[in-house]
Amino acid sequence: MIALAARALDRAGLPAADALVVSARDGALRRAANACRAHRKVAVLTGPGAGPAELARELFPQTPRTFVVCEDLDGPAERIERVRPAEATTRPWNDPQVVLVLDPFGRFDAPTWLAGAHGPSAWALPADAFARPAAPPEVRALALARLGPRVGDLVWDVGADAGPMAVECARLGAAAVAVAADRAARDAIRADVAAHRVKVAVARGAPPAVLAPLPEPDAVYLTGTPDLAAHCAPHALRAAVAITTPDGTEAVRDALAAAGFTTGSVVLGGLTLVHATRDTALPERPAPTTRRPVETLGGLR
Repeated sequence: MIALAARALDRAGLPAADALVVSARDGALRRAANACRAHRKVAVLTGPGAGPAELARELFPQTPRTFVVCEDLDGPAERIERVRPAEATTRPWNDPQVVLVLDPFGRFDAPTWLAGAHGPSAWALPADAFARPAAPPEVRALALARLGPRVGDLVWDVGADAGPMAVECARLGAAAVAVAADRAARDAIRADVAAHRVKVAVARGAPPAVLAPLPEPDAVYLTGTPDLAAHCAPHALRAAVAITTPDGTEAVRDALAAAGFTTGSVVLGGLTLVHATRDTALPERPAPTTRRPVETLGGLR
């Protein structure tokens, strides 16, 4: 797998050092697309039902990317084609082996762990690391442990204090969407994204309407009311974490339980962290047929 991706990058004239290699085969198309949302250079190994057209439909129009489609590498019919995602959905392809998915603007840096490190030195950034209001570091660290963000995952960060957790998840390699209704919140998220050199997408609007066009999340992080939990939790394929006050804990747990989760809670520093997991993860659902574009932020300087 690595050797095939390396050949594709070499044929395309691209350095391999900062490339992430993933497979879209055997039902992993959605996870491969999430990796492409989160990283600027991804070599995607393709297969039946998971080729350039299917990958483009997952990403377009929310995630602007350039595709380099590599067919029959080292063979007599070798072909290297650079196309836009919209074009990839209409072109005929002859058994493509690798699709290189590139951010055309170079707007964000590759995570340092792609160059040989082993992830961030700490799970939670210090309390003064954000322009946005953020839960204390110990609360965010426990939330990350329950969310389990990783390469190929997508996490929604929704609520009055959305933004910091999206940054934390992006630092760990996951794709992240922060839902922010007002301009001041988006400006603060933009500042945090730039400061920490990660990639986060922002969905402009308020639940529930803003949620329907978004790609389905593996996990959701919520700061807010039981109504917010009721709107967001049914979308989560695997896990949910909600931060609430002690007097709101029971209602939030009820909302998560109604969405099919097994719940628990921990009190930390005057806040309650309600954690929820599904006994069996929901099956991956088809991508929405229409999607609202989101503002993609990353590597802003």
